[in-house]
Amino acid sequence: MIVKMDLPIVRQEMNRLEAIEFFRQRGDLYKVEILSELDNETVSLYSQGDYVDLCRGPHMSSTGKLKVFKLTSIAGAYWRGDTKNKMLTRVYGTAFEKKAELDEYIMRMEEAKRRDHRKLGRELDLFDIFEEGPGFPFFFPKGMILRNNLEDFWRSVHTKAGYQEVKTPIILNQALWHRSGHWDHYKDNMYIVDIDDEDYAIKPMNCPGGMLAFKRQPHSYRDLPIRMAELGLVHRHELSGALHGLMRVRCFTQDDAHIFMMPEQIESEIEGVVRLIDSVYSVFGFSYKLELSTRPENSMGSDEQWEMATVALKNALDKLGKQYEINEGDGAFYGPKIDFHLEDSIGRTWQCGTIQLDFQMPERFDLTYVGQDGEKHRPVMIHRVVLGSIERFIAILTEHYAGAFPLWLAPVQVKLVPISESQAPYAHEVCAKLVQAGIRAEVDDRNEKMGYRIREAQLQKIPYMLVLGDKEREAGAVAVRNRKKGDLGVMSTEDFIAKMLQEIADKSNDM
Repeated sequence: MIVKMDLPIVRQEMNRLEAIEFFRQRGDLYKVEILSELDNETVSLYSQGDYVDLCRGPHMSSTGKLKVFKLTSIAGAYWRGDTKNKMLTRVYGTAFEKKAELDEYIMRMEEAKRRDHRKLGRELDLFDIFEEGPGFPFFFPKGMILRNNLEDFWRSVHTKAGYQEVKTPIILNQALWHRSGHWDHYKDNMYIVDIDDEDYAIKPMNCPGGMLAFKRQPHSYRDLPIRMAELGLVHRHELSGALHGLMRVRCFTQDDAHIFMMPEQIESEIEGVVRLIDSVYSVFGFSYKLELSTRPENSMGSDEQWEMATVALKNALDKLGKQYEINEGDGAFYGPKIDFHLEDSIGRTWQCGTIQLDFQMPERFDLTYVGQDGEKHRPVMIHRVVLGSIERFIAILTEHYAGAFPLWLAPVQVKLVPISESQAPYAHEVCAKLVQAGIRAEVDDRNEKMGYRIREAQLQKIPYMLVLGDKEREAGAVAVRNRKKGDLGVMSTEDFIAKMLQEIADKSNDM
């Protein structure tokens, strides 16, 4: 009805206190509660007919633009994600101007459901989250193979790029978090524990530990830049309503790195990080968009420092010929940042990599190096992640590949299927050769029909199947089936092993 009426959607600004009284008179106490907690002097309201909403916007110009719509789901949700509050009804829907656009959207949503990492994680026996630990994921043996291969790749890339790996403690005392600024800016998201009558925090970020690792010994300008990398387990208190599989959890491993450098090294180091991130994402076939986020309201540091940091990030991106958008006011509280937004195989975007330039933390921790002049100087530092969090990146990969991981990542790379019981010993013999060569292989010699066992391997999205009969045994060969390309014919065991090892080394995505 409102579509046919083509009601104009009108934006207006109102003083926050006036807006509180306006919505109180209308009996909309939920908006009154939200407004009471804001610091803004003015807020934006949108109206269509008699309906008035509190929203930042933007909105469509009129209801007539929403010609084709569909309600997608209805769910119960506690107000503001708190189980102590009332349960409300949340209605989800979408609308488009053309039916073709709606149909395309629905098709993409159905594809997203099929690729849901929570569903695939259970079906492929990779990972799961249980009610005994909301937001705390479990990784099972196959999931650990996937995870360890990803981490091994990460270590290899960073070693070649001149990084040294460190490990810092999960729990550190309150004084450290005051010094870093996290206690003032992040306390509500931290888990606090009492040890020997003193407050400690389970780390939500790795950087304060990295500061101590740098400060443990004196440094000369000749030592810089120092690149410290860490796969650090962090914990953050997220509201239960915000949790979502591996995408939003309460404990995760950040692939952090902290680079300590002289001011004149800033641009070259940023360029190096961008190139490293480029090289990693290309392995998975990801394209990305860049966003440069500038100084937020609750920031630390001087105008001059922020200007220098922001200009350095811009210069590095310009020198590399990278296109980027400016995201005003969304930087970290200690410095501006570059965010990498990946695009997956069905067109969704995910924010993963981040480069943050920081003049504040070295100041707070009194970090120094001895310059060419023999005097002490303050280093500048970069915080950066490539994958973001291991858990979330695995979720993204699971959905990107729909569980059909490339050969080098696949938990099981080869499934051997003997046609009958008499070929089982030969299957185990071939499997032993594959395993000896470093290939992850399993034999399925269950008392089931061959077609059933092949179907099982396909459902488990295993890259290669070897079907073994009397001819293959007599010839010392294997009949090869590829998950994507189907029957590849018969080849010798040695040739198959060589083919596999080459594909694994190439980290091919053509699966």
